[in-house]
Amino acid sequence: MFDWRDYGNGIVAFDADYVRPGLAAIHVVVENGRVAIIDTGSKDSLPNTFAALKRLGLSENAVDYVILTHIHLDHAGGAGAMMRAFPNARLVVHPRGARHMAEPSKLVAGVCAVYGKEYVDRVYGEILPVAADRIIEAPHEHVVSLAGRELLCLDTPGHARHHICIVDRQTGGIFSGDMFGLSYRELDVDGRQFIFPTTTPSQFEPEAMGRSIDLLLGFQPEAIYLTHYSRVDHIPQLGRDLHRRLDAHVEIALREKNAGPERHGRIRFGLTRYLVEEVRQHGCTLPEGQVIDLWSTDLELNAQGLGVWLDTLDAA
Repeated sequence: MFDWRDYGNGIVAFDADYVRPGLAAIHVVVENGRVAIIDTGSKDSLPNTFAALKRLGLSENAVDYVILTHIHLDHAGGAGAMMRAFPNARLVVHPRGARHMAEPSKLVAGVCAVYGKEYVDRVYGEILPVAADRIIEAPHEHVVSLAGRELLCLDTPGHARHHICIVDRQTGGIFSGDMFGLSYRELDVDGRQFIFPTTTPSQFEPEAMGRSIDLLLGFQPEAIYLTHYSRVDHIPQLGRDLHRRLDAHVEIALREKNAGPERHGRIRFGLTRYLVEEVRQHGCTLPEGQVIDLWSTDLELNAQGLGVWLDTLDAA
């Protein structure tokens, strides 16, 4: 069994089976028996995807679209395998990401440079290319029609320059990929959710991220569906929290800008102490070690991304 969330509005989320349970969700939009899959997880996501379609009473032929919020491999690593499995599907992706889906060698090389080839091979396996004639480039305000249900694609840089968010015009909900941060269900307190930004390398840009967050908030969505991890509500409050914590991430990084070889470790330590204090103020009573373990990868990647951003300031 795997995590399964049917929101009763034609939107379902299920666990991508990526690294650990509850880390990454795949979202499915269903309209009149036709399917759009939003984000794909890694190579390990296909069994759960087949099981999800079966649970919905649908076949592989029902999938019309696989939509990627961006091409980081925890969101797009399984795209090639899904496109082989779903013969009717078209892949929808930001124009900056399209060429990397058709020819993924540079994408894989970049990920190997960050994580190492052994990790990439173990976690992601072979990244399969997608035929160019099955790829739809989605610039700002491109509309995907799923059996008449309109999915509006928004260009949302800040986390990555190849990032889109998708507005479901039927419900008003937004699929935000990594643009509206991370919110793990283990940290919920009395129905209140804890959210914080993801500043991973190598295209984090705080001003662009702030503008993209505001763009999403401007739609006044009732709910936002994060890849990490699925539906959040009380959006105005979460938006304020996200902006405040984004500013704090930037402040922590700037404070350590000239720390030399110790900079990365000091940034990571600063993020850890800040977020632990924030989650305590939120009312979460999980042991500190458990909270830090839950965030272990995120803290490392956020610190790395902030470091890359600081280097761009020096270059400028």
